[in-house]
Amino acid sequence: MTLQPHLPSRLSSAIGAARQQTLRAQNLALVAYAVANASDPLSRAEVAAVTGLTRATVSTLVDRLMLAGILAELPPIASGGAGRPAVPLVPAARTLVGLGLAVDVDYLAAALVDLTGETIQTMQIQGDFRASQPEAVLGQLRELAGNLIERAEDLGLRIVGANLALPGLVDAELGILRVAPNLGWSEVNISELFQLPGITCKIANDAKLAALAEVDSGESDSFIYLAGDLGIGGAIVVNGELFGGEHGWSGEVGHVIVDPSGPLCGCGANGCLETIAGKAALMAAAGLPTKAPITELCELLDAGSGQAYAALNGASKAIGAVLCDLINVMDLPTVVFGGDFAPLLPYMSDDLSAQIASRVLSAPYTSYDMRPSEIGPFPAAIGGARTAVRDLIANPTPWC
Repeated sequence: MTLQPHLPSRLSSAIGAARQQTLRAQNLALVAYAVANASDPLSRAEVAAVTGLTRATVSTLVDRLMLAGILAELPPIASGGAGRPAVPLVPAARTLVGLGLAVDVDYLAAALVDLTGETIQTMQIQGDFRASQPEAVLGQLRELAGNLIERAEDLGLRIVGANLALPGLVDAELGILRVAPNLGWSEVNISELFQLPGITCKIANDAKLAALAEVDSGESDSFIYLAGDLGIGGAIVVNGELFGGEHGWSGEVGHVIVDPSGPLCGCGANGCLETIAGKAALMAAAGLPTKAPITELCELLDAGSGQAYAALNGASKAIGAVLCDLINVMDLPTVVFGGDFAPLLPYMSDDLSAQIASRVLSAPYTSYDMRPSEIGPFPAAIGGARTAVRDLIANPTPWC
């Protein structure tokens, strides 16, 4: 039974603030984090051992966290020896939940996730939100969120916070979407236009929240995340934490230039990766309607269509070039492909592996893992909900 050897930044900052308030707030965060991040359920005695707190203190804190619906007990485990059997502790199921929301060019989505990581329910509105008006779209999203909030209330669930995923450059601190080329939005003050009564709602880039959903899936805690859609999003995750850069704007992989003389991108530059490997470009090159589902391209590939393979080959070469640069710079051997890239990965993996072998300096000395995301539909909304839950674990005091 082991914990991560370091405290994630969200927990460290929460504890820093807690020290200015009460020692109990700090200890509540330590205990909640210990239970939530243990590889196997911990007993009170084991929580005391990994946190350095006394058993009496842990028992008091656990009781408080259980009363708040944050922790729960499993049936006792008999040890066969003298003394009371150990009672394993786990995050409570279906008590407190996070709300995740997402704006995509093709849909609006909302998701509820509980403290165990289970997705309780999702809702969606299909549409075409290219060149849309922010006020109208956010109004629809507010209605969708309201429906899911009512559903949570019917189930007896309490929402601890919300995160709104947006496909663009997000200034999370100010609550402003600086630019979302594929939506046609720029300088949108989300914090003014979108509010949920009684629920704190933060904003973030969609690919970053989707990447955090991958962290919570337990597959890997350090990886490059690439998501294909109309645009191409990306994120860098190291030890379970996003690498955001100076302003939180890292990961704009879709706007890496792969052909300076290439097509004009929605961002205003020429030859960005998404002009070659984004869904619209890929489908058009394959002779398919740009809004057709990616499964139609997969069907052509399975049928051996030469035009489809030529389109995919061009996209694969461009993706590989950018991916090799990222691996050379970041030294991260795991790559997770999300969105439309997930079903296309089996068709691209051989070419991408060959490019890594020939272009990545460290390739002879280590192995590289490429895998599709298994989060399913609406990964950014699910990631947003899971992030709200993780923030609760880092600072449970307001709910205790």
